Amino acid sequence: MRKIAVLTAVAATLGLLAPPLAAQEPRANAAAAMSPSAMSAAAIVDAFHAALRRGDTAAASALLADDALIFEAGGVEHGKAEYSARHLPADAEFSKSVASLVTGRVGDANGDWAWIASEGRTIGNFRGKAIDQATTETMLLRRDGRAWKIVHIHWSSARR
Repeated sequence: MRKIAVLTAVAATLGLLAPPLAAQEPRANAAAAMSPSAMSAAAIVDAFHAALRRGDTAAASALLADDALIFEAGGVEHGKAEYSARHLPADAEFSKSVASLVTGRVGDANGDWAWIASEGRTIGNFRGKAIDQATTETMLLRRDGRAWKIVHIHWSSARR
């Protein structure tokens, strides 16, 4: 819990907390609401998803900080090693099987911290089951030298 409180405090202090996504209009051009300072962080988010779609778990894992905290469907993975061993392979399998579209995105960066919040839709079939979900995602990134690393992911989805 301390790690969550620290991440929240850092984000609040740096002014990185996102406005409510419900107030945002879905956009065909997801980059339209992205501040210029956050574009390079958003590129890391996109690279992470591209690696998942290719099934390249090593490339996806390389974009995560060692201390990354991942929230999904009520579960938590504490660190890159735990996520890579437990849930990353299944996320890659899912991403390879279904189509995902980002319908809206906001984000900002301040110094060595950035946040990217995305809305989307996932459609397809996975393990014989039809998928049609509205999705939301928040990623918090920290600059490590000249490169961004993902330190927190929060995924949520609901049937459409």
